Amino acid sequence: MNNTREVEVVVTGAGQAGLAGAYHLRRSGFEPDRDFVVLDHSPGPGGAWQFRWPSLTYGKVHGMHALPGMELTDVDPARPSAEVISDYFDRYERAFDLRVRRPVDVRAARQGPGGRLLVETSEGVWSTRALINATGTWDRPFWPRYPGQETFRGRQLHTAQYPGPQEFAGQRVVVVGGGASGTQHLLEIASYAAATTWVTRRPPVFREGPFDENAGRAAVALVEERVRQGLPPRSVVSVTGLPLNDAIRQGIDDGVLDRQPMFDRITADGVEWNDGRHVDADVILWATGFRAAVDHLTPLRLREPGGGIRLEGTRAAADPRIHLVGYGPSASTIGANRAGRAAVRDIRRLLEREPAAA
Repeated sequence: MNNTREVEVVVTGAGQAGLAGAYHLRRSGFEPDRDFVVLDHSPGPGGAWQFRWPSLTYGKVHGMHALPGMELTDVDPARPSAEVISDYFDRYERAFDLRVRRPVDVRAARQGPGGRLLVETSEGVWSTRALINATGTWDRPFWPRYPGQETFRGRQLHTAQYPGPQEFAGQRVVVVGGGASGTQHLLEIASYAAATTWVTRRPPVFREGPFDENAGRAAVALVEERVRQGLPPRSVVSVTGLPLNDAIRQGIDDGVLDRQPMFDRITADGVEWNDGRHVDADVILWATGFRAAVDHLTPLRLREPGGGIRLEGTRAAADPRIHLVGYGPSASTIGANRAGRAAVRDIRRLLEREPAAA
């Protein structure tokens, strides 16, 4: 405890949600290092974007929304999104003097003395009156388990490890997952691989026409309802469906996006179904999404019986000092911006209502 430092607010994570929260703290009169601190475990600016595969160019990114106070303009759509967003976040952090500390691993948050929270990190302990948790999902890739998985002699990897399509040249690839990543992987890999097979648990839903503001609000409301009930959040994309754009249409016409039901087991040399069908495979690529990276909050006992953290707005229902941004309904770029603003507004009220102990 000799290495404990005190601030009013700790922000964990410096992706879109964390930077939005830090920006609004700054605008509200909070000074970095004195009143708040931003802790990020990544090696550099860019949040999860810095880890995206090189072939995901900025032109392929779906709905990247600018951070508050600084537009992202004049971007070459052919440039890798990892470079574009990392550079943008770097300029943003410097422009608003957010003084992000990295790499810092946040190991646990727990109750502290005097009504404060203790945030234990690789660089000591921070004592804080409020916590904005913006740790996202990238660090928790979801790997489903199927019978025989350990017998597979080929390679298994997750979207989080996807290196780009060239590495699959001449190989037979099974892609698992019906989201945006799965379809993007398939469309890229198909021209390199010897064969591709697409399997999903549920039939994919393709969305025709523009995704307007009303549709967006309806989708967010569905995710928000789960969070209000204390259930694990689903992604916003999971309730919006896949946009039926020209690339998707071409993939369907070419037979690349020919969805098969989920296999029943994995064998040494492929996958098989109970009806006797078998597909040979050299690679199984799990495009099966991510879960919220909130294990460090376990000592605070925020989880509900349903397995999620129940929120009222961005505030944890079990503890008003803790706000989750980029979680559930705010796990989109525009949602993260709004959540950061809302969290800071609530935190200001809390701190004004409960002055710091003398």
